[in-house]
Amino acid sequence: MTAKVAFISGASRGIGAETAVALAKIGYRVAITARTLKEGESHDHLGRQAPLPGSLEATADAVAAAGGEALCLAADILDEEAITAAARATLEHFGRIDLLFNNAIYQGAGNQERLLQVNKQQLLDIYQGNVFTPLALVREFVPAMEAGAGGLIINMLSFTAFNDPHAPADRGGWGFAYPSSKAALGRMAGALRVEHPDSGIRFHNMEPGTVHTEVMQAAGIDAEVLARFKPCTPAAIAAVVAWLAQHQAREEWQTGPVLHAPAIARELDLLQAPSLLGAKT
Repeated sequence: MTAKVAFISGASRGIGAETAVALAKIGYRVAITARTLKEGESHDHLGRQAPLPGSLEATADAVAAAGGEALCLAADILDEEAITAAARATLEHFGRIDLLFNNAIYQGAGNQERLLQVNKQQLLDIYQGNVFTPLALVREFVPAMEAGAGGLIINMLSFTAFNDPHAPADRGGWGFAYPSSKAALGRMAGALRVEHPDSGIRFHNMEPGTVHTEVMQAAGIDAEVLARFKPCTPAAIAAVVAWLAQHQAREEWQTGPVLHAPAIARELDLLQAPSLLGAKT
């Protein structure tokens, strides 16, 4: 039987990288995309140009150590043509697609601006990265999934999309631009579900709660601050994605527009899932 294939955006670090390895451990081949191909590359994170730990090559090494195969496809989510080309390269290389994880998010200037300060170009960039690029991937992969044996699409959302901030964006809360983009993305799964009822494709929104990632560390949000929000690890979220790749979501998890990953991880006893990056077989 031919191994299944997953496409994961934002896979150079954090949830995306952990998910690539978690899926490899259950037999998936993975196509991984992000801006950072090699360790040490510098990109815009929260409006500051800086390198962060992690890269597609490091993720691919971890996938290989877990016995899997990774196809590295460097692409910026602001470049829709590059992302579309990556999707087509995946289909050409592997001949199929079974899982799309729209995990990447726009990380540049504008995310932490107050509503009256965010400018039009920042809004366009945020919506390109968080709405139009995921939509482009869905357009590429849904027909391929329908022509095959179905599949699974997971769009990563955010608590901020459905809840008012406790403080302004520049004082520890959130503004308008990023949450509104995630709210827009949140309408996609429901529309796809009713438009493709007999496709064999499962469409889910996932909300990861608070996750301590390299980007948060770069923003100065340390473990002490995050402890107030009961943070979840990237490995635990990845374990939930891998579980969903093999099982149907339980009906009681779908009472709203999103699957709340920390609650699922708690119910399935996955909260303590170990990091798989660099794991050796």
